[in-house]
Amino acid sequence: MAQRGRRNADHQLLMAFACGATVESAARQAGVSESTAHRRLEDAAFRQQLQAMRADLVQRTAGALTAASTESVRTLLELQKPSAPPAVRLGAARSILEIGIKMREAADLEERLSALEQQLGVANACPT
Repeated sequence: MAQRGRRNADHQLLMAFACGATVESAARQAGVSESTAHRRLEDAAFRQQLQAMRADLVQRTAGALTAASTESVRTLLELQKPSAPPAVRLGAARSILEIGIKMREAADLEERLSALEQQLGVANACPT
């Protein structure tokens, strides 16, 4: 039973730390002392779990943003219509150009990285 309690506390600590909580706040959320939270952070396996959880949260966030991006583009395009005030149209145009350049750069880098990985024979370098 004590092992289950520790696993639950570890999970609570991991979630709190992954979301950016301080040691004090994470310990409070997990129902453990600050010294226990510090001790867990010193454990390599715990830190590895924390890193994996943070990576998962980043992937999920990226997915949610990607899903919302189509609607955002529609909104920017709508703001470029002649019925919008000139300042709004200018802002939308700037945003589209800036974001478009960044997206193109990211796509180019991804393509180049993929080609390098193929040349090196790296199979499935990005875990899904």
